[in-house]
Amino acid sequence: VDGRRHQDSFRSIFIRMSGWMSPPSLLELAVQSLVRDEALAIAALEELPKELFPPLFTVAFFRRRSETLKAMVQAWPFACLPLGALMKEKRPTQEIFQAALDGLDGLLAQEVRPRRWKLQVLDLRKNAHQDFWTVWSGTRLGVCSWLEPAAAQPVRKKQKVNASSTAAAEQPLAPVEVFIDLSLKAGNQDVLLTSLIEKVKQRKGLLHLCCKNLKIFAMPMQNIKMILSMVQLESIEVLEVNCTWKLSTLGKFSPLLGQMSNLQRLLLSHINMSSTSPEKEEQCVAQFTSQFHCLLHLENLYLDSISFLKGRLDQVLRCLKNPLETLSITNCQLSESDLTCLSQSPSISQLKDLGLSGVILTDINPEPLQVLLERTSATLQDLDLDECGIMDSQFVVILPALGRCSQLTTFSFCGNPISMAVLESLLHHTIGLSKLSHVLYPAPLESYEDVQGTLDLGRLAYLHAKLKRMLHESGRPGMVWFSANPCPRCGDRTFYDPEPILCPCFMPV
Repeated sequence: VDGRRHQDSFRSIFIRMSGWMSPPSLLELAVQSLVRDEALAIAALEELPKELFPPLFTVAFFRRRSETLKAMVQAWPFACLPLGALMKEKRPTQEIFQAALDGLDGLLAQEVRPRRWKLQVLDLRKNAHQDFWTVWSGTRLGVCSWLEPAAAQPVRKKQKVNASSTAAAEQPLAPVEVFIDLSLKAGNQDVLLTSLIEKVKQRKGLLHLCCKNLKIFAMPMQNIKMILSMVQLESIEVLEVNCTWKLSTLGKFSPLLGQMSNLQRLLLSHINMSSTSPEKEEQCVAQFTSQFHCLLHLENLYLDSISFLKGRLDQVLRCLKNPLETLSITNCQLSESDLTCLSQSPSISQLKDLGLSGVILTDINPEPLQVLLERTSATLQDLDLDECGIMDSQFVVILPALGRCSQLTTFSFCGNPISMAVLESLLHHTIGLSKLSHVLYPAPLESYEDVQGTLDLGRLAYLHAKLKRMLHESGRPGMVWFSANPCPRCGDRTFYDPEPILCPCFMPV
């Protein structure tokens, strides 16, 4: 009775004041009610206009009104509750986070759908729906129609209400999706993640844990498997493995990779050869590469320090089902046959970003690289050939193909022993590329004092100024050419434009 009286009281206040008070004043009224009497606020949720839910939820979150949060989750009138954006502003206590999960659990415990219930997604990602809470703090109408798929559906004629239609409205609850970005690393388990996994276990089939961005750092494989067994693997779109694995460990992970059917971006780093038999090694490689058959949406592939790649690049490429937009193979050993396979692969037909940094090409015929540039000339936008050991004779071969890359915007090839004559030839071949805006080149051979690699900064400044003058005379003064070389003391890059921007090693104390 008391709860009903509170509810009627709130409704009567709302009716009296809505005629002459603006929405911000109603918001103030709701917030004051929450501060004074949490039970009143909870009782009024059934009649509360949906426009007031987001600002009232925000106040309840920051004031740690756990019971109100729990009730508001159950009465949430939108398809999505972007809780993660609030968590970015202030990390919730275990009690507050648990209240939100308990509210969700209360919904899932019901056999039929509540009358106002629309919640389909609890989004815990901190960088998703950034504007939701800011916009709704002004209680503007209609700004969250994008969170309500039902709003876009065609309007149907109202049917006469009867027993059968009422029964049809009481539909079984559909699964609720919880979105979260996962970073799996060794050490103490995230308490919030542990609570969430427990809820998923308890409501198996009714609560789906989804993850679009998954990063894996150092963590035992058995722990990784346990956590991912709770995740809808087909929801993963970005996977980054930023740890050192043995090839055998990669083989154990491979079946999970194959279930990530909507994966768009894969970064894999530091896979070392294990001391196993050649047969076991080949089995692990085949187990990994065969998973690419299932990755129908893969567009961006980054392979860094992969020890088994030499002589096997074709085994990876022929399993790809989708043309790549980005291919980055860095700090790996490749053979000439690998480059030939790459230049002939159907997967590069739409390539926009090609990186071969740290792939030593000194003793490799440059013709496969020339063919690769010719085949990607209509789409390639970014090219990275840093630290490849490319010589003058090789660079001259690829220059004509490079000059036909009409979409090229950036080109970096630091760490290659190139002469000033080849740099001038590069400028002449690429000056007509209207979209090329940035070129990062190595200090030419003529700028070194000796074979030990001691730079003559004055000579380097003169050569750089010469390139600048050539750009101006060619009508491209806005094209940025600058040089970068490792500092002989610490290894960090020092940039020259045209005078050196020295690293801290050269700064006075």
